Amino acid sequence: MTVFADLVSDPSLLPVLETSAEAHRECQKLIDLLDPSDAARDDPSAAEQRRAAISRQQKTVYALLAKLRGLNRDAILRVRETKQATAEARQEIDRLHLQLQNLYYEQRHLMSEIAACESYDHQYRNLPLIPVEEFLELHPHLRDADEHELMIARINHEHAEREKLEQARQELLKRKQALIAENKKRKDDLASLDQDLEKFIDAAKPIQKIFEKEY
Repeated sequence: MTVFADLVSDPSLLPVLETSAEAHRECQKLIDLLDPSDAARDDPSAAEQRRAAISRQQKTVYALLAKLRGLNRDAILRVRETKQATAEARQEIDRLHLQLQNLYYEQRHLMSEIAACESYDHQYRNLPLIPVEEFLELHPHLRDADEHELMIARINHEHAEREKLEQARQELLKRKQALIAENKKRKDDLASLDQDLEKFIDAAKPIQKIFEKEY
């Protein structure tokens, strides 16, 4: 039992080894009682005592064997439970490993996307923005902003300035259209005045001829 106890590390199996060793000892006692060499020397009274001792020893052995079978059955059930728990744990590990692999591939994909975005020659880099120092003089509260926030603020500033310029351009365009319309109206008025004047001159020609005849 000592040899097997050194090999077995599960505490639940130690009672099995102890019962097995005890059953082995009791079986050996029973074998000694059943030795025919001793039976030949027994007298009738001793033989009766011997048979009673054999019966008692058999009961002890049977009880130990029944106990050993029960312990063996329990050990088998525990082994099955352990195998089931091990299989479930292995499935969970496989699931977690697959999930970890998926996260690893997703991480690589995101890192690739980030690298592509960082290396992308975006149009905002070519915008004619005002210099940083000049912008910070207009907006001193942004001096502690990071590069990303500062760039967004500069772009928003440029957008606002361009909207102002566009509004001014639209106003100038409206004024231009109004001046063109006014000039056209004046030109039409002058043309109409010229026509009226020519008509007046044509109408005055007979009177002019009369004056020329009299003088």
